[in-house]
Amino acid sequence: MHLSLVIPLLNEAESLPELCTWIERVVLAHQFSYEIILIDDGSTDDSWETIEKLSLHNGHIKGIRFQRNYGKSAALNEGFKAASGDVVITMDADMQDSPDEIPELVRMIKEEGYDLVSGWKKKRYDNTFTKNIPSKLFNAVARRSSGIRLHDFNCGLKAYKKKVIKSIEVFGEMHRYIPVIAKQSGFKKIGEKIVEHRPRKYGTSKFGWSRFVNGFLDLATIIFLGKFGKRPMQFFGLYGTLSFIIGLVSSIYLIISKIIQPETGLTNKPFFYIALTTMVIGMQLFLSGFVAELVVRNSGERNHYLIDSKLGL
Repeated sequence: MHLSLVIPLLNEAESLPELCTWIERVVLAHQFSYEIILIDDGSTDDSWETIEKLSLHNGHIKGIRFQRNYGKSAALNEGFKAASGDVVITMDADMQDSPDEIPELVRMIKEEGYDLVSGWKKKRYDNTFTKNIPSKLFNAVARRSSGIRLHDFNCGLKAYKKKVIKSIEVFGEMHRYIPVIAKQSGFKKIGEKIVEHRPRKYGTSKFGWSRFVNGFLDLATIIFLGKFGKRPMQFFGLYGTLSFIIGLVSSIYLIISKIIQPETGLTNKPFFYIALTTMVIGMQLFLSGFVAELVVRNSGERNHYLIDSKLGL
C-alpha cells in the first residue's frame, strides 16, 4: 500500500465527510493505493456514527474509537500501530490542513529520501496573541534544545516513512515532539515543507493555554529520556557527587575555621546550613540515581534497541 492517512479527531462530525471526500479526490487523481484511519478520541458528538457511515460507502476508511478522551498522542500512537502504508501522513480533522499537500509530501519521502517531513504553516489564521506569538517562542526553544531546524514542531500535517512510525512510541503530550523522538531513534534526515493553513470552517479549537506550559515540560522530559533514559545514574550520580563534594569541602572548611578560631560561632553562620543542605541534596540525588537504575534494569524495555538491518540471521 502506498499511503496511510492517520487522522486523530475530537468532536469533528461536521468536517469529516468533506475532509474524506477531499482526500479521496486527491489520492485517486495520483493513483495512490491508500487507507484513511480515523481515531475518535472520545468524542461526545456524532463523530463515530459519521465514521461508520463513511466506512460503509468507502472501504478505505477505517476507524478506531476510544472509550474516553486520552489525548492526541494516544490517538496517533494507535493510528501508527494500525497503519500499513509505505508512507504515513498525519493531519488534523478540522480541515485547517489541506489534503492538496499530500502528493508533494509523498514525493519528498519517496524521491528525496526524507525519513520525516514536517509541515510549516508560515502564514497562520490563528489569534496572534493567544497562539501565534506563544507558538513562535515554543518553536524557538524546541529548535535550540533539540538541534532540529524546524519552524513549526506542532504542525499536525507531517509525513513519515513507515519504518519511522513503527520504531517510535508517542505518549503523554509528546506528539509535539515526534521529530525529536525520531531523531533520538536514529532517523536523521528530517525536512520541512511550507504548507497551507486554512481558516477553521467547523467547530472550535480543542487546545488552551495549558498546552504551552505542558509543551515545555514535555520537551525537558524527552531530552532527558533521550540522553539518560537507559543510564540515569550518569545524570543523578554526576550532580549528586558534585553537590556532595561541594558540601563536604565547605563543611571541612568550617570545621578547620572553628579549630583555628574557637571563639568563632559555627551554627550561627548561614554558610553552615548551606553546606549541610548541599550534602543532603547530593546524597538524595545519588540515591535517586540508584533507584532509577533499579527501575531501568528491571524494566521489560531495558534491552530494547532499534536495529537497522541484519545479515545472515
